[in-house]
This record gives sequence, C-alpha cells and structure tokens, in this order.
Amino acid sequence: MQNIPGGWRRTAAGAGLLRADGSVASTIFAEMSALAMRTGALNLGQGFPDEDGPAEVLEAAREAIATGANQYPPGLGILDLREAICEHQHRFYGLDIDPATQVVVTAGATEALAAALLAFVEGADDEVVVFEPYYDSYAACVALSGATLRTVPLRFPDFQPDLDELASVVNERTRIILVNNPHNPTGAVLERAVLEEVIRLAHMHNAIIVTDEVYEHLTFGVAHTPVATLPGGWERTLTISSAGKTFRTTGWKIGWFTGPAELVTAALTVKQYLTYVNGSPFQPAIAVGLRLPDTFFAGVRADMAHKKDLLGTGLRAAGLAVSEPRGSYFTVADAASLGATDADEFCRGPLAEAGVVGIPITAFVSPARRAEYATLVRFAACKRVEVLDEAVKRLRTLR
Repeated sequence: MQNIPGGWRRTAAGAGLLRADGSVASTIFAEMSALAMRTGALNLGQGFPDEDGPAEVLEAAREAIATGANQYPPGLGILDLREAICEHQHRFYGLDIDPATQVVVTAGATEALAAALLAFVEGADDEVVVFEPYYDSYAACVALSGATLRTVPLRFPDFQPDLDELASVVNERTRIILVNNPHNPTGAVLERAVLEEVIRLAHMHNAIIVTDEVYEHLTFGVAHTPVATLPGGWERTLTISSAGKTFRTTGWKIGWFTGPAELVTAALTVKQYLTYVNGSPFQPAIAVGLRLPDTFFAGVRADMAHKKDLLGTGLRAAGLAVSEPRGSYFTVADAASLGATDADEFCRGPLAEAGVVGIPITAFVSPARRAEYATLVRFAACKRVEVLDEAVKRLRTLR
C-alpha cells in the first residue's frame, strides 16, 4: 500500500495503525474481540452492551418501519427528534435550543466529531488539544483534518489534568479544544474547575470547544455538567451526544450536535457531504427515548453503577489496583500490582488465559506517552450481570 497516495495514510498513522512497511494493522478492538471469539473468553474489551434497550424505543422503530419511514429524512434530522433533543437539553440542563437552527442529527457521535474537526480546522498550522488517553477516533480524525494533535495527560488513578499543563498546551495555534466528559477510556468525570479553565483558555486563544458527552446519563455520585451551561461556555461550544450508550442502541448510530447557530451551520456544511442523512426509522424511536420519564434515566444510571461496582470488586479481589470510575462504561485497572510490565502482553497472556478480555490503555495514547500507561487495562462493565459475575470468578484465577 506504500504506493497508494491519500489522506488514508495520515488517518492510519494518527490512529497508530500504519506499520513500517506501509500496511494497515487491525484495531486493538478487532484483535481483542477476535481473541475472545477464538478462546471463549468473556469480552470486556469493546464498549457495547449485550442487552437491548427499552421496549418503547424498540417498538417505535418497528412502527416507523411499518408505517413508511424508510426514505431519506430531512438533512437536519426529522423535526420530532430535533425537538426532543432540545426538550432534553432544557429538561436536564436548562439550555434553550432552537430546533430549527441549533441542532443537527448525525450518524452517531463519530460523524458529528468528524464533521466538527473538518469544519473548524483550516490547515496544517492548526492544533487540536485533547486529554490523553483519548478515544482512538479522535487522533484519526485530527490526522485526517491535517491538524496537529496536542495532548494533556490524565494520570492514574484519578485521571484529572494538571491545570498548569493544560494552560501550557493551549496556545494561539489551538483551533479546537476537544473535551470528552464523562471520559472514555478512563471513566473520569472532569471537575468543574477543569471545564472552567477550558472555557477561559478558549476565550483567551480564540479556540472552539467541541465536547463529546455520549455518557452524559452514566455518572456515579456526581452530576454531569455540560460545558455549554457554564459561564462563557455556550458561545464557543459545539456539544455532541448520541443515543447509543443511554438507550443501548449502539448499532443504530443516531447522534447529534447542538450549539450556537454559527457553529452548527459550519459543522452541518461538512456533515451533509459525509453521510448526508441516516437512520430514518430510528430517529422517531430515539425521540420517544429522549422523552421517557426521569425514572428511566435514573434506572440506567443505577444499573450501570451496580455493574461497575461488581466489576471493580472482582478486579480488586484479583489483586489489581483499580481507579474508581465516576462515569461511562469503563473501569481502568493497573496490572503492575500483579507483576505485569506490559498491558498488551498481560491482556493477550494471563488475562486471556483466565478467560477475560480487556483493552490495554496504550491503545488510547500517543507513542511518546505509552511508557506512562504501560500497565493499565480498560474493562467495560456494560454487560449482563451474569456475564460480569462469571468474569469475576475467572478473574480470581489471576492470583
């Protein structure tokens, strides 16, 4: 593939998938899922649920298909879903959003992120600041945009950034500060002081804030605070979220972005030439989901809190040092407490032999920082309770 020119090479290199010979490696998620299939190990690596979402939402999708919602929806998304998103933002966060000009439906949060980065990055002189470890598509999309990725480390066990380090990274070349909160892969929820500093730096350096808030309803013992709700935040923030994590419909790929009309229009200008539109019968179904009562959202949070506690107890009982997550699907453990020096080897060796699959955190960091995260492993708690119970039994054999 060395002779094939194009942006694919930047994308693969940004994601850490470009080999020295020019070939493209599989993602760590594909490799670990294949390992689970091959060995019969329980897959706590990839962050997808193994249970369906609420019956009302599933039935609404079936009804939409049966009644003809099978052609292109409007480019912005169907009005009912846009209105439901705006109602959701007001109901939970007090934000007043115009469904006509300040919200767009996307093919999941991934497309929304790609549209934002391609819309706001102007050239190779631009920089995008992210917190590290980072969701792997961030580095790939930043590379595709042509910008330079700049990172601010989040360190085990609390995974909160040093504000002085953050301030030293953001500069006049910073075009976007990309915030993932609650955070994948660490399970951290960023403190208010961190979000306020992001806003201060964005104003100081004329940067745009792009927030990925797909785990907004999965926080434990702490409320989710959107950047857009804080003083000075709204006017510079494009907020991204999606239905997949909250409603256990990750395969539907229904996401959205909201924000000031100028930012939304800019991102829409790019988004309409990516997928154009998607998920026609799923859009009215997610509108139903967003209007479910508060008891549903409280139940989703309580269910995930119970599962992360089960997983955390099992990891500790196996002798692993554990970071207590405050949000998301994920728990990070340090295999160094079991004598491991390389998380990738640990995941492919002792952990897989015990019958459990995790993901080494080194898959989520830049090459220059891999040594700092060499022994950390991410586990996903978004599985059935009986699966987690069995995983806990298997983990005990690690001792």
